[in-house]
Amino acid sequence: MRKVIYPGSFDPVTFGHIDVAKRAVSIFGNLTLAIVLNPEKRGLFTLQERVDMLKQATKGIKGISIDTFDGLLVNFVRQNKANVIVRGLRAISDFEYEFQMALTNRKLDERIETVFLMSSEQYSYLSSRAIKEIATLGGDVARFVPPCVAALLRRKLSAANRS
Repeated sequence: MRKVIYPGSFDPVTFGHIDVAKRAVSIFGNLTLAIVLNPEKRGLFTLQERVDMLKQATKGIKGISIDTFDGLLVNFVRQNKANVIVRGLRAISDFEYEFQMALTNRKLDERIETVFLMSSEQYSYLSSRAIKEIATLGGDVARFVPPCVAALLRRKLSAANRS
């Protein structure tokens, strides 16, 4: 069985992420959701909050594990003895960036393949950035994220507003 990694910031996880994860598991049988810690980006959620969110949001999906990493993705993939990276594509703009990253990763390690999964139509417009913006402006995000994520967004943003 191939070991497969789906990396992302998942800040927060959306139904689009979960859709790609479910479909990747149905193809490969297993999947590690790998939360990247990027010191250049200040996320809304802590690394531990994102781990907890992903565990809660994927608890009913067999074959999924959660991990974290910092540094180069190819190094994390090698350390985990994986050879496939899964990436979700929503639009042409995603493809350009993801194609460039896949080719760069292949140059760094030719044994690692990147598999692109198109997002399902109903999730093709979703992004974590848009979810955070909607929630920040008081909008209802229940149609876009699992209930545990919507609740955490409300708590996090109401605490920020009290500060």
